[in-house]
Order: sequence, then C-alpha cells, then structure tokens
Amino acid sequence: MSEGREGNSAYGHKAFKRSRSHFADRITADGRDGWPVEAGRYRLVVSRACPWASRALVARRLLGLEDALSLAVTDPIQDDRSWRFTLDPDGRDPVLGIRFLSEAYDKRETGYPGGVSVPAVVDVPSGRLVTNDFQQITLDLATEWTALHRPGAPDLYPKERRDEIDTVMAEVYQDVNNGVYRAGFATGQREYEQACTGVFRRLELLAARLAGQRYLVGDTITEADIRLFTTLVRFDAVYHGHFKCNRWKLAENPVLWAYTRDLFQTPGFGDTVDFDHIKRHYYQVHTGINPTGIVPLGPDLSGWLTPHHREELGGRPFGDGTPPGPVRAGEEVPPQGRP
Repeated sequence: MSEGREGNSAYGHKAFKRSRSHFADRITADGRDGWPVEAGRYRLVVSRACPWASRALVARRLLGLEDALSLAVTDPIQDDRSWRFTLDPDGRDPVLGIRFLSEAYDKRETGYPGGVSVPAVVDVPSGRLVTNDFQQITLDLATEWTALHRPGAPDLYPKERRDEIDTVMAEVYQDVNNGVYRAGFATGQREYEQACTGVFRRLELLAARLAGQRYLVGDTITEADIRLFTTLVRFDAVYHGHFKCNRWKLAENPVLWAYTRDLFQTPGFGDTVDFDHIKRHYYQVHTGINPTGIVPLGPDLSGWLTPHHREELGGRPFGDGTPPGPVRAGEEVPPQGRP
C-alpha cells in the first residue's frame, strides 16, 4: 500500500493504477543481489491496515521468522510525508531510529519520486530500504529463508504445485486483490462497473472452487490462500461500503464466509488482523472518497469466531508441519482491533 507524493486527497480524483515495486532487490540464501539471508539483519515494516503488508505478517508468523526478522508496525493513519512510526515512543522506530518510512527510501535513493509503500524490508545496519516488492517478499520468505524457519513450518509454496498456485494467484490479484481498488478509486461509472463486476465474477468462481475443497490449491494452506485471505478479511469492513463493492457481503456468501473464518481462526491469520487499524486507515486516509473522515461503527465482528465446519472437507492446514506458537510479546493486536 503506497503513500503517493501527491497526497491522500488525490484518491478518487484520478484514474487508479497500481504502482510497480521500484525496489525489487531480493534477500536470498546465496545473497546474489547483495542481500544474504541473515538473522537479525533486516526489519520488516508493515501497516496492519494494508492487505499487501498483511501477507508478510501472516507468512512471517506461519514460518516462525519472528526472531530472525524483526517487525515495525506503522500508524494506520499516514500523512503526506508517508507512513509514520507514531505508535512508538517519541514517534521513532526503536530499531531504525526514524520517524517516517520515507527516510529509509531516501537513504536508498535520494529524491525518489514514487510512493512510499509497505511492506518494506529495511537493512538495519545501513538504514537503507532493500525491497518493497510485495509480490516477491512472501515468496522469498517461504523459499529463501528456509534455514531460519521454525521446526514444523509449513511449505507455503511447494514446488510440485507452483504452476497451479501461480495461476490462481494471478487471477486473484487481477480481479480481487487489485480489483477492489480499481472499483473503489474509479473516477467514472463505466470504470467502476467493470471493476466491480470483475470482483464478483471472480469471487463466485472462487466460491465454486472452494465448495468442495478446504484450500485453494491442494489440501494444505499455501501462499494462494494468504493472498486471498488478506482481501476477504477486509471485505465487509471496508470494501463493501467504502469501495462500493456491494453486490453482496462476504457474510452473505456461505462458502467464502466459512472459508475466510476457517483461516481467521487458524493460528497465524486472524491473530495478525487489526480491524481498528483497517477501518481507520481506509475511511480516514482516503479523503478523496470519504471527505468527512467518519469511520463507521460496524460491521459486528463477533461472527468471525463462530464455527465454520470447513474441517469436514478434510485438508491438513500445515501439511506435515505444525501450527505456529503463540503471538510473541509486543506483537499482539490490541483488544479494540479484535472480535
């Protein structure tokens, strides 16, 4: 999720186009881009409001990388200077010592004209941004960081399933992950209707796929499920109303509602979700489409903890692995953000 240089008020007043990740260096086991996997060297900067950053939060938890890759959580309300560390004492990230994520971008490229986006991985010794490639970060956590995975970590990107996973993720990205934004930030009726129609056409296809199988690909959780989950968990709270994706609510689709609750109740998913951050970010930051900044009271979150019965479809959530342990101290979602 990007903070553009033109400011928050531009949302809804200009055609929406997803920015490509400008900084696409990879942190790999062999260090071929100059960034070797190394415990304690890097810091993951996220907003709990952002679906793209939330992918990295889930993957980090499932793989047990908390000790190897430290976490910085920004204020959900960024200003026109970028994502802020105002949740931390004195408004500075305690490890990087910066007030704004843009400072790490500027250390990497002075005067960089693009948006400042999360997730971002920063090199702690130099304070420089390494990557903001939201599509690649989680894949590398799953495949390049294996030496630092916890015992029992699941294989989120199994080699024998990658072609199918990639196909599903591409469809989900185009029509769902990005589709809700194209609908929400549309500047004309036709543009909005095309995007919104695409969102629900894909959701209906996904519901048909998931009616008879617990997960998107195979019988275990994969990267594909992570990427769909982070959009679906936000659907009724922000995309249905704020982005006008309102043909139906997630809670009105029996298959997708049960699927998303199943994941939400799986360790590593729901325990990373902060509905308070999500709602305040979308409704207060996007002043171009919600000029009053009023944050709605609903929806009721209690349904997230109700039985889903998806276990009746079988499946092995973590494959041959095990669930992650409890959320580490200091990384818990505050009570106001949970059901």
